[in-house]
Amino acid sequence: MRIAIIGTGYVGLVTGACLASLGLTVECIDRDAERVAQLRRGEVPFYEPGLAELLAQCRLIDSSGTPSLRFSTPDVATLSEADVVFLAVGTPTSPDGQSADLRALTAAAEDTARQMRSRAVLIIKSTTPVGTGDAVARLVASAAPQSFISVASNPEFLREGRAVEDFLSPSRVVIGCDSEHAEMLLKCIYEPLLENGVPLIATTRRTAELIKYASNAFLATKLAFINEIADLCELAGTDVEAVSQGMGLDPRIGSQYLQAGPGHGGSCLPKDLLALAHTGRQFGINLQLVEAVKRVNEEHQARMIEKIEAACGGNVEGKTISFLGLAFKPETDDVRKSPAVALISMLLERGAHIRATDPQALHNTQRLLPGLDVAENAYACAVGADVLVLATDWDEYRELDFARLRAAVRTPSLVDLRNALPASAVRAAGFSYVGVGRASLTIERDDS
Repeated sequence: MRIAIIGTGYVGLVTGACLASLGLTVECIDRDAERVAQLRRGEVPFYEPGLAELLAQCRLIDSSGTPSLRFSTPDVATLSEADVVFLAVGTPTSPDGQSADLRALTAAAEDTARQMRSRAVLIIKSTTPVGTGDAVARLVASAAPQSFISVASNPEFLREGRAVEDFLSPSRVVIGCDSEHAEMLLKCIYEPLLENGVPLIATTRRTAELIKYASNAFLATKLAFINEIADLCELAGTDVEAVSQGMGLDPRIGSQYLQAGPGHGGSCLPKDLLALAHTGRQFGINLQLVEAVKRVNEEHQARMIEKIEAACGGNVEGKTISFLGLAFKPETDDVRKSPAVALISMLLERGAHIRATDPQALHNTQRLLPGLDVAENAYACAVGADVLVLATDWDEYRELDFARLRAAVRTPSLVDLRNALPASAVRAAGFSYVGVGRASLTIERDDS
C-alpha cells in the first residue's frame, strides 16, 4: 500500500515515520522546500525523542532500491499513485480567538482531491471540529466529481515527548468512515497494531472528531481540577501531592494528569478547549464546564505570578528572576502556549529582569521573546538571581547540585512550579522553598 502525507509538522512527520517503520511505503509532502531539503538530509526540524533514529532507519534503501520513507514538495509529489492520503496540516485557533482555523486544511483537501486517483481514501489526521469531515467530503466531490474518493477521520492521540511510543503502542485507534472501503484500508494500515491487542473504535466521522476534542477537554479538566485543589491545599495546610496520590489510586479516576503545576499549555489543550466551546455555541449549547476550565487555567497562572512576587518580597520590579525550563513540558522544544513563556511575559511587563534556560527550547523561545537573556545551563542561569523558578520538570533539573546553585544566586529563594524538587534537600542547601499546593504555614489541630 502506498501512502502520502500532506504536512511534515509534528503530527505528519511522526505519522509518516511510524507508518514507514510498519513496512508501508510513505511519501511526506510539504510546501516548505527548505524543510523538505532538511528532512532529505536526515535532519529533524523539531525535538522529539526517538524520531531522528526512526527517520534514519526508514530512509535506508531496501532490497528493491527504494526507501520506505521519502520527502517531496507538491510539484514533484506522486499523489496519483497513493492509495491513501493523510491530511496532517495545522488547525490553529482562528483570528477570532475562538474557533479552529480550517483554511489550510480545506485548501489542502481541495488541491489534493484533484490529484488523487479514483477509489483512493483521503484521511483527516488533523484535529478538526465536528462536521469538518462532512464539509471536506462535499468539497472533494465538487473538486473531483468523476472520482469515488472516500473521506475518513483518524484523529491522533500523540503526547509530545512520547509521540513515537504513543503511535506504535497506542491506547486506542479511532477511525470514522463513510464507506466500507475506507474502513477496510484503515484497518489494513493499522493491522500490525491491532494484532497486538490495541482496541479499535470504528465509528462515524462526526463521532471520531468529537472523541478527539472530548478527550483533550477532559484531560484539561483534570489539570484544572487538581490545580484548584492545590490552591485549597495551601490554605488548608495540606499537601496536594498526597491528595493526588490518594485520588489517583482509585481506578475510576487514575493518576495521569493529576499533577499540580503552573497550568496547562502546549499546542493542543488550549486551542481544543476554545474550539470545543465554540462548537457547543454553534449547536446552541453553552458547555459550561469547558468554559470554566479555560477560566480556571488563566486564574491559576495569575496565582503563580503572585507566588513569584511574594518570593521577591512583594515586588518584582528590578529583580532578576531566573527560569529553569521554557518548554510547556519536558522532552520537547515546543513553547506554544507554554506556561513558562506566559509567566515570563507577565513578569517582564511588571519590570522584572528575566534570565532563562532550557535543554531544548531556547531557540523557539527567542523567536517569541526576542532579546530574552538566556543561559546555557541552570548554573549559569542562577548567577545573581533574586529568585529561581523551576517551570519545566526536565529530569536534569531533578539532579541539580543545590549547594552550587546557592553559591550562584543573590537571594536563596526557589519557587518550584512543578513540585519536582526535593523540598528538604533544597532547604538544607540554604534556600527558601515554595511549591504548588504544599502548605506554607502550619495549621493547628483542634482536638477539643
